[in-house]
Amino acid sequence: MEGDLAVGRKEDPDVHLFPGERRKIIQPTSLRDPKLEKLKEVLLDWINSSLKVEHIVVQSLEEDLYDGLVLHHLLARLAGVRLPLEEIALSRSAQIHKLEQILRELEPTLGLREDEPVRWSVELIHQKDLLATLHLLVAMATRFQPELPLPADVQVEVLELQVSKNGIRSEVTTQVLTGPSSDSLSKSHGGDAVDRLLKQEAHKVDLVKKALINFVNQAMSPLGLQVADLDKQLEGFFLPLCHYSLTPVNHAEMLHNVTLALDLLSDLGLLTTPIDPQDVVSQDASATLRILLTLFRKHRGSQEPRGEGAQATTGGFPVPEL
Repeated sequence: MEGDLAVGRKEDPDVHLFPGERRKIIQPTSLRDPKLEKLKEVLLDWINSSLKVEHIVVQSLEEDLYDGLVLHHLLARLAGVRLPLEEIALSRSAQIHKLEQILRELEPTLGLREDEPVRWSVELIHQKDLLATLHLLVAMATRFQPELPLPADVQVEVLELQVSKNGIRSEVTTQVLTGPSSDSLSKSHGGDAVDRLLKQEAHKVDLVKKALINFVNQAMSPLGLQVADLDKQLEGFFLPLCHYSLTPVNHAEMLHNVTLALDLLSDLGLLTTPIDPQDVVSQDASATLRILLTLFRKHRGSQEPRGEGAQATTGGFPVPEL
């Protein structure tokens, strides 16, 4: 944090500008904003949890991403893109080259709009520019882990400096790092479509449910699945296809799918023993059996009520307690 404040000071003697150069510096008041601190904390935890299996620990967003090593591993882990680059780039030219290759592969996967400005660059990341680094990480988290609870409405005041033949021109602007939450958007518009629907008469809600069931069954018929009751059969969960990979082709997609499944089991109160998603992806028999037995108990128990002392079986074999 001390380094952030030093960089952010308007009178900082280390801020040297060359003719024609532009520099954007986060104002000290914004650096002390609890929302910004929380955003940095969430992003740091997300990076470390994503790279835990590779034993990579990031301690500073500014100091640990500039050489490309962490971004290289994130690209492979999250997007499944493995570039044939040297693991550790020592020289400045090697680091710049590595960042160029990484960003060239990464940016097309982020789903940026054509009219959306790219607020980072190879040079800025290598210069340990906190603002550019935050913009890049927020874009990556939004694309690859949309459920990550990034703090909403994070904005920073930025001092923009530019050197010309007439001197230094300065301007203070505001940059948005994260947008408003879905809750605040719903409140500002008097609730979303579902909120307004549920305020209608019961028969109108039932008509919409029937239309949705028809839609779901048409979509699921190629898979041999059919829904008769939205409330009971979906068990409170709706999973958009964008949240998981139907046909995972790399380790990152497999790990994401398994992590999502384990999170859902935990939310249902079914997962009594912690299971590492990496163990399942690595085909660990113990972890896989625990999940299958958990699912068996859930669905066998709902289909066949048992009397006191009865024991569940699979093909005549008793199911052990977990």
